Amino acid sequence: MKQTIVFTGGGSAGHVSGNLVLIPKCAEEKWDIHYIGSKQGIERMLVSDCQEVKYHAISTGKLRRYFSWKNGIDIFKVMRGICQSFRLIKKLKPNVIFSKGGFVAVPVVLGARLNKVPIIIYEPDLNLGLANKISLPFATHMCTAFHETAKKPHYQKAIYVGPIIKEAYKSGNTVRGLSACGFTSEKPVLLIMGGSQGAHSLNQMVKSVLYQLVEKFQVIHICGKGKVEDSLSIPGYKSYEFVRKELPDLLAAAAIIVSRAGSNSIMELLALQKPMLLIPHTKGGSRSGQRVNAQYFQQAGYADMLLEEQMTDQSFMKAIQQLYENRFAYIAKMKKHDHGGGAAVVMDLIRGERSGLGD
Repeated sequence: MKQTIVFTGGGSAGHVSGNLVLIPKCAEEKWDIHYIGSKQGIERMLVSDCQEVKYHAISTGKLRRYFSWKNGIDIFKVMRGICQSFRLIKKLKPNVIFSKGGFVAVPVVLGARLNKVPIIIYEPDLNLGLANKISLPFATHMCTAFHETAKKPHYQKAIYVGPIIKEAYKSGNTVRGLSACGFTSEKPVLLIMGGSQGAHSLNQMVKSVLYQLVEKFQVIHICGKGKVEDSLSIPGYKSYEFVRKELPDLLAAAAIIVSRAGSNSIMELLALQKPMLLIPHTKGGSRSGQRVNAQYFQQAGYADMLLEEQMTDQSFMKAIQQLYENRFAYIAKMKKHDHGGGAAVVMDLIRGERSGLGD
């Protein structure tokens, strides 16, 4: 009998990326693969390339840690999503649910629990996000990207697995990356990634200091959807809204990287041994988790950090120059990091639930 798995997670690209690594592995093992997400979220767009996946849209509401009148409306959306998930999971009869987190996942986790389906959740941050705090009591296992998260005594279901890394990132080619941008090997490449959300302040900073940057670096700038400015078309600067297939090559070409501090991205950069300047979101919900992630990476010697509220033209340029000058020290630290077995360990857990051996 064919085994069935349901993936969930969304609201941001980071809550989907790990699923996109595991889906092909499940496809190779001939699983019947389903994905439950929102109607118009980024997860639907990202999963659309996976032909082996059947996508199911449910009603979702955003989880907020602060007072908002929208909380009253969204609670009804979440309740409706739970009912939809319950009926859908009852029909699909999956062997296991895998949740990458985000507000999209909560109704699915609750619907799975009501159907008594084993649930594996994954926490990429050092501290639990709100969605996983809600989901944890209903989960069979919680996989973690950080050793420290799994060691916390009140997370008895936690298992350290390490980051779930896209294998394609390891096959990036520097020559292809330079060629894609029209760059040469005569000047180092700086890659700036603003993320799918909250890229505005980084984009404005790049715009402000761009002519200073291109004196020292060739600059690749991932701006976010609809944020590329044609007026900034100058030699030594290449901008993208969003990069998918070319990203491994662009990462390979980069000498140093400026990034937000979402755990998925920085764990991937750690595995690739790319020196990082992290500029974390510092306000609200999961964004406060970025600051904790960045502080951890800074203390471990994997990255440097610049707080957004302290970011000026001068501090930004100084931090980038210092990162480049000290890049080999960061690389030496990153070489010592144990990346864990990420995807392989999670797949073992998934197979265990399929066989009824999860507990």
